[in-house]
Amino acid sequence: MTVLTMSRPEIDRVHVLKDLVAERITVREAAQLLRITRRQVFRLLKAYRDQGPAALISKKRGKPSNRSYPPVLRSEALALIKANYADFGPTLAAEKLSERHGLHLGVETVRRWMITDGIWQDRRQRLKPVHQPRYRRECVGELVQIDGSEHWWFEDRGPQCTLIVFIDDATSRLMYLRFVETESTFDYFHAARTYLEQYGKPVAFYSDKHATFRVNKVGATQGDGMTQFGRALHQLNIDIICANAPQAKGRVERANGTLQDRLVKEMRLEGISTMEAANAFLPAFIEDYNRRFAKAPFSDRDLHRPLNEHDDLDDVFAWKEERTVTYNLTLQYDKVMFILEPNEITRPLARQRVTVYDYPDGRFEIKHKGICLPYRIYDKLRQVDQAAIVENKRLGPILAYVAERQKELDMKRSQKAPRRQGQGKSIFKVG
Repeated sequence: MTVLTMSRPEIDRVHVLKDLVAERITVREAAQLLRITRRQVFRLLKAYRDQGPAALISKKRGKPSNRSYPPVLRSEALALIKANYADFGPTLAAEKLSERHGLHLGVETVRRWMITDGIWQDRRQRLKPVHQPRYRRECVGELVQIDGSEHWWFEDRGPQCTLIVFIDDATSRLMYLRFVETESTFDYFHAARTYLEQYGKPVAFYSDKHATFRVNKVGATQGDGMTQFGRALHQLNIDIICANAPQAKGRVERANGTLQDRLVKEMRLEGISTMEAANAFLPAFIEDYNRRFAKAPFSDRDLHRPLNEHDDLDDVFAWKEERTVTYNLTLQYDKVMFILEPNEITRPLARQRVTVYDYPDGRFEIKHKGICLPYRIYDKLRQVDQAAIVENKRLGPILAYVAERQKELDMKRSQKAPRRQGQGKSIFKVG
């Protein structure tokens, strides 16, 4: 018994020709059903009577198309894709084959070749990633998940803002909450410092890939690869771990969802519409939340480490950047020129590296090997009329006025002085 593989149009032709042989339909009707000419019907009928249904099977089946590309060209294209464009999509790979190698291929042709060769998967073959649950950490302070949740926390009563959330992985206990205008390094400085002063140093913080926690610039080669926040934690011997996906830090993500429901409604009932009032309300809310939702840890050990005398939090949570001192004992920081006061310490520092300390409260210090250097700010807007004509007996009052004016300008922070997001009000200090 011979089994024939036929397409649906070929099977339909067999049925029509059977009816034609049995004289149930005419040649004209057969031509209309098959949508071919009478001459073609007679040709198919003769082949069917001589060879049977096998005569209706296409002779091109199993043979390469006359319009197909040569096998050598296909092998060359796939070799180039594997060597140079293995992670490219078919569209981009086809563009690069044309631009750089002179192989002008259709996108669908490249897609089909890549799928057949296993380099690319179509959408039906791609499976969604599976995020299986993991066990909690065993001890309090072993891992603290941190995140910022931007939301309309005050609904239509106030502006959109961000809630910084610290949650313990072992217990799902809210450790710290604070409303801020937006996520910034100085806001996380303030949050981390408050946390450390209250609980001590945890083993690690677990965050997303926000620029505060991770250098995201591709190809960054300068610096030590740490952000300001990462440098501060490294100085305190605290690890920072960045999650690849939101599902990896699911505890804080689920807590954000709960807070966006419960906290919003609680503040609505209390009539809270400002960040100041909301931050004052948070301690009571945290206590009630933890009483309802916190879990008991697997172990009674608390892995928080106390702060010691070497942990200078003022120094740790300052924005630090290195600058090179010029031969004129000047340096630039955030579009502002600082002039070092000449003395026995600063004079040898020409072409040496110094560190600018920008504190969250607005203070500045310039240090070299831990020694604070005296400085002043050069203000280009401050000018004295060099051509003013003053009578000799009025020279004293004029000089007194100029000196007082210079003192005011030195002690008051210039509008051009550096300001960073999240810093408090300026407490500018010279030297």
